[in-house]
Amino acid sequence: MDWKINIRRKPLLLQGARQVGKTWLINEFGKNEYSNYVYLNFEQSPNLKSLFTGELSPSKIIDNIGLLLSQKIVAENTLICFDEIQNCPEALTSLKYFQEQAPDFQIIAAGSLLGVSLGKTSSFPVGKVNFLTLYPLSFAEYLEATGESLLAEKLLQAENLPDILHEKLIDVLKMYFFLGGMPEVVNDYVQNRDIQAARATQNDILQAYQRDFSKYTDPTQAIRVAEIWQSVPYQLAKENKKFMYNDVKSNARASAYQQSIEWLRNAGLIHVVNHIRAAKLPISGYADYSKFKVYILDTGLLGALLNLSSDIILKPNALFMEYNGAFVENYACLELLKVLGQDLYYWTSEREAEVDFVFQWENSIYPLEVKSGTNRNTKSLRSYADKFQPTLLMRTSPRNFIKSEEFVNLPLYGLLGIKSLLVN
Repeated sequence: MDWKINIRRKPLLLQGARQVGKTWLINEFGKNEYSNYVYLNFEQSPNLKSLFTGELSPSKIIDNIGLLLSQKIVAENTLICFDEIQNCPEALTSLKYFQEQAPDFQIIAAGSLLGVSLGKTSSFPVGKVNFLTLYPLSFAEYLEATGESLLAEKLLQAENLPDILHEKLIDVLKMYFFLGGMPEVVNDYVQNRDIQAARATQNDILQAYQRDFSKYTDPTQAIRVAEIWQSVPYQLAKENKKFMYNDVKSNARASAYQQSIEWLRNAGLIHVVNHIRAAKLPISGYADYSKFKVYILDTGLLGALLNLSSDIILKPNALFMEYNGAFVENYACLELLKVLGQDLYYWTSEREAEVDFVFQWENSIYPLEVKSGTNRNTKSLRSYADKFQPTLLMRTSPRNFIKSEEFVNLPLYGLLGIKSLLVN
């Protein structure tokens, strides 16, 4: 909606992994907010590419689309969607000319492998498009989907909750860890309450991703992408979650696998968190890109990859502790990315201390330690504080909200409220 009313609006590229709901969202937006909606899918109808051969004149393209659909297409109150646009590079290029020559036309382009394709074309419309990224449902969105809108609203406020509400949210969070936020999985569970059917849907999604590895890469690259993908859950299951190429394949070299990691990252399937040598401004200037951790786009898919059985949901804290807290740390990464919308980092000190996430917000840098249990040990945070004197030390854990001077404990379910704590 902000994009629609912006007078400096450009064609919009909606990015995100396959099956996070991009097409559904655009269709709902087009049908509900415009009197006329034009939808073109370049994967479903490959012949549409012929509309973009030769001269990429917006007026010519619009006229041809109108002839194809037997309707006159005007800019006023019309939304045009170019879906799976990675299958038609010329359509991607045409966005430049729409922005320059026909800015009144409102166009949204989307594609499951759009991030992968962007690096392959030399005619990408640099500076001529707006970007948005769609992620799987956050925990708050999951609460809304399951009829708990009031609880979702409460998460915006970083505050201590009565024990009965705290315990309820922890129980719901465990279910979210298992189901994750893929829309089809959540919708199936809401409709049928069948946990095994939800797992079957997760496995179907994973198989679709595996097919993409072969479809959109060469044979050698496809093998390496699959090896990286299969290794990520077990990298996270280690006590030290730093990504190691030797854990992918014996004697594996970074030079052989870096491109595969970048492919998965551009496809929206993984998130990379780099190490920082020091927590100083600007934080990106102190990043060590040779050391990093890798997280998967969805905790439910992480559980499916690990073949986690559903009975773990019934145990008090087992899911939080399982695989050295892999689910908790992966979840925290995803929530932070959705709330903050920027790169995350981590910090270590001579193998004695590690802060799981460090991020820059305006002109300050904040540390966040992730705990899977109720242990109150803050040794790593205190070590970080001694070196960098942050204005706020943050921890997230299964414990309720606690604030004491410069220290805050956010309950795991409450990461949505982290912005309210940040000091300018």
